[in-house]
Amino acid sequence: MQNLPFFEMFKALIIGIVEGITEWLPVSSTGHMLIVDAFLPMNMSAEFKSLFFIVIQLAAVCAVIILFWNRMFPFGFEKSAESGLSGASNGLPKIVVHKDIFSLWFKTVAACIPGAVAVFAADDFIEEHLYGPAVISFALIFYGIVFIVIENINKKRDARINDVRDIDYKTALIIGLFQVLSIIPGTSRSGATIIGALLIGVSRTAAAEFTFFLAVPVMIGSSLLKLLKYEGSLGGAESAVLAVGCITAFIVSLAAVKFLMSYIKKHDFKLFGFYRIAFGAAVLLLLGFIR
Repeated sequence: MQNLPFFEMFKALIIGIVEGITEWLPVSSTGHMLIVDAFLPMNMSAEFKSLFFIVIQLAAVCAVIILFWNRMFPFGFEKSAESGLSGASNGLPKIVVHKDIFSLWFKTVAACIPGAVAVFAADDFIEEHLYGPAVISFALIFYGIVFIVIENINKKRDARINDVRDIDYKTALIIGLFQVLSIIPGTSRSGATIIGALLIGVSRTAAAEFTFFLAVPVMIGSSLLKLLKYEGSLGGAESAVLAVGCITAFIVSLAAVKFLMSYIKKHDFKLFGFYRIAFGAAVLLLLGFIR
């Protein structure tokens, strides 16, 4: 077994914290992780790092599944009211199917189709040519401005959809088309879907919750794809680094999701827009100094 690279695990811990915080905030988790790796690079193969950045996002998704289990899982149990021969209730639990949750999952799958097509068509090209700090910074700044503009527009109108269960197939597909934008690093998957949702009249809370639903098939699919394409070996060192990143991202995500849902009940997304602009500009300035 390889000696465990403790400094690499420390880097994995830092990246796991960054992922856990930024996965659910509309600020681009991939962009932040790549920028951290640009200034504090992991001494691992490029192929392993590509796998690492995807799989720890799946760990963050697991946090959402746990927090929103009752709203995401379409099956439930309730005490049976049926009576036995004696006329008394037999007390056995009865499986209940929540059709509204099933329907929402079908709409989620429909919304994922445009993004899946885009990833299969352009993922390798984008990973090879657009994963640099400069591209990420410009995307952070551009969509930060978009967030501020959209929120200013939304001050003058009311949302037409306030509950995620009221999203129809047309609305889901439009949001899915916006999700395609997130294949550019620095855009943010949650940011792109929230922007699309806000533009067509979905409330902030419903938009954020639909983003959680979208993340489940997207990240499971992306992780499986990376694992199938991965030709390296996961030895003791790689497994330890991956475990540290995943566990950290999962724990931090639990807190980040709770914060986001509490925050957007009273505030809009403009703060995240200003943050994106400031962070993107800071990285560009830092890149200028380094060069």
